[in-house]
Amino acid sequence: MNYRVVLIVLLLIGSLPAGVAGLETGGATERPVTEHASGVPDGTPAVADANVADSPSPAADVLHRTIVLRHLPERDDAFETEMTFRVPDSVTEFEIDLEPEASVVETDGFESTDDGTYRWTGDDEPTIRFTMPTDRTGYEGHHEGSVVTADAERSIDSTASGYTFVDTGEWGVVQVPTIGISLQRTDPVGHEETVTVDGPGATGGDVAFFGEVEEYERTVDGETIRLVVPAAADLREDPADILERLAAASASLDVGASHDEVFIVAVPDDVDWAARGLQYGQADAWVVADAALEGAPSVWLHEFVHTRQPYANPDVGTASETGWLVEAQAEYYAATLALEQGLIEFPEFRTFLERGERSPYTDGVLADPGTWSDERTDYVKGPLVYGELDRQLRLETDGDRTLEDVFRALNARDDRVTERAFLEAVEDAGGSDVRSAAERYTRTAQTPSTWDRSDHAAAFDPEGPAVTSGVGDDGLEVAGESWDGQVGTDGSTVTVPVDEPLTVPVALENADDRDGTADATLTVDGRIVDSDPISLASGERTTTSLTWTPPEPGEYDVRVGEDRFTVLVRSSSSVAVTDLSVEPDRVDPGDSVTATATVTAADSRPGAAVLEFRTSDGTVERPVSVAPGERTTVEATLTFADDGRYEVAVDDQSATVTVGGGVLTRLEEIPGFGAGAALAALALVALLLARRE
Repeated sequence: MNYRVVLIVLLLIGSLPAGVAGLETGGATERPVTEHASGVPDGTPAVADANVADSPSPAADVLHRTIVLRHLPERDDAFETEMTFRVPDSVTEFEIDLEPEASVVETDGFESTDDGTYRWTGDDEPTIRFTMPTDRTGYEGHHEGSVVTADAERSIDSTASGYTFVDTGEWGVVQVPTIGISLQRTDPVGHEETVTVDGPGATGGDVAFFGEVEEYERTVDGETIRLVVPAAADLREDPADILERLAAASASLDVGASHDEVFIVAVPDDVDWAARGLQYGQADAWVVADAALEGAPSVWLHEFVHTRQPYANPDVGTASETGWLVEAQAEYYAATLALEQGLIEFPEFRTFLERGERSPYTDGVLADPGTWSDERTDYVKGPLVYGELDRQLRLETDGDRTLEDVFRALNARDDRVTERAFLEAVEDAGGSDVRSAAERYTRTAQTPSTWDRSDHAAAFDPEGPAVTSGVGDDGLEVAGESWDGQVGTDGSTVTVPVDEPLTVPVALENADDRDGTADATLTVDGRIVDSDPISLASGERTTTSLTWTPPEPGEYDVRVGEDRFTVLVRSSSSVAVTDLSVEPDRVDPGDSVTATATVTAADSRPGAAVLEFRTSDGTVERPVSVAPGERTTVEATLTFADDGRYEVAVDDQSATVTVGGGVLTRLEEIPGFGAGAALAALALVALLLARRE
């Protein structure tokens, strides 16, 4: 045998381009990943009915749960919850973890595990039914703890043993149960929730009321305020007046963290309540029905301010050194809003602040709760210190910056609010002198004095420059590329892929006759996800851009200044690749080809994804969006350096391109010859030559 010929054949096989010997075929297989969620995620659409909260439309990439709450009049110690899940195809496994007090009544599609969780068995719509205790006492949320009303001064201890949630048999106000979810999935999955009351009642998704109610609502700048008045309650104020004051507060308190909906129940006052009001969850609250609008601060306004504090949620939280901010802000802004709205006069406002100058509050160090001899120090000394810092900041910047800007900066954080974060935000807004004052009044027992009317006018009357902002004209970008779908004030919807940066252009204009600073902010579902402080001269216009990367599929309300629009976020399973072609299909090494993928929406909603054009040399990514019932094409330019046949694949579609010439390539072009046939032919020739020799 002529071993030289055999060696040549082996060398030919061993030196084949990777495009032939190591081709990627078909769709990529993604290993399941595990994620966790608990409570109600951000991004849930607004309510549809009085007793329904959060009613999204179905989506193939969203794990949706429907929660039905049932009053049990014969059992005033418990209420029933039924949860039904709609599971997308991309979820391969999931478990739920109920609250410890839950008592399971029935399951369908779940099985109990040894660790107390419930595992999905694969049913299309698994359901679990359980009861929860109704009565809760002590601290269960953020509540109004010390109030001076028009007719009396009342002090409520934050550790009082009265009820925070209760069921009387005739009616009840309860917490909507939360659950923990652990799942494995092959594609990103969003989380949505619908909450309803089975029978008379109402819910905002975190708080629910059982019993006959009348509901009133007012919408301001996209935020709907729902006031629920039970038939069993004797409401002191006119519902229209309450809504007017809350709507004015919504428009005035420009600190981010607004919501599609704020839900407030006027609970009957014939119960031993632990507080005059309580805010619980994202934007739900109750206030006793006999609470007055007048007073410093107003309970109604106090609880409303709490809905603007995402860091008051235990999932985000504050450090112990900054915990005083939660109630100090609620008290201070409730009083200032009451002053602005004419609910109180300045002498009453000053009397409210002067409480912080008295013992035992003056002895407490706000940043060290261990020094508080009275647990209400944050309610009493806190607003005085906060107000003095607000006054000094306004004076330092001629009214250009206020503590609302600091409030907004803290809301823009997605982690715990530390003392460092607070002090840095103060310094960024007002400089080192204002920061020094903040350190002095929070780290020591030193207490400021309440200012008089003339000092108040000098600091609070000047308003900052009138800077307007909105979506600019440059167009959106996704993953660094221009994106179809210009947005503005028309409530338009833009569909984008999950986990890809969305960049929004922002236009700002200072229409005032003096220079000033404004915060360009990008807000998603009430949370500031990006911001940029911009200094503008009088009459100046400028642009900037802000970016947000959506973490999971779902619908999101997005705001930029005065403009708002909806962003529908989809996973890759929302699009289907129906065809793939390569043009030209034969080139010389180093020349480029254009691969074109045809794409449609995979379900009844718009689809969006980042397509991966895969070759043996790597992957080229291209983002795409497509409307339901339509087709679109996506192109990618590819090059190959070496001779051979290469496969290009997108999803489960593939196409082949031939690069260069050579013996193998020419053999393959003979009808009936492929790569395997060409190799077999060469081997046969080698064998014949060997025998011949």
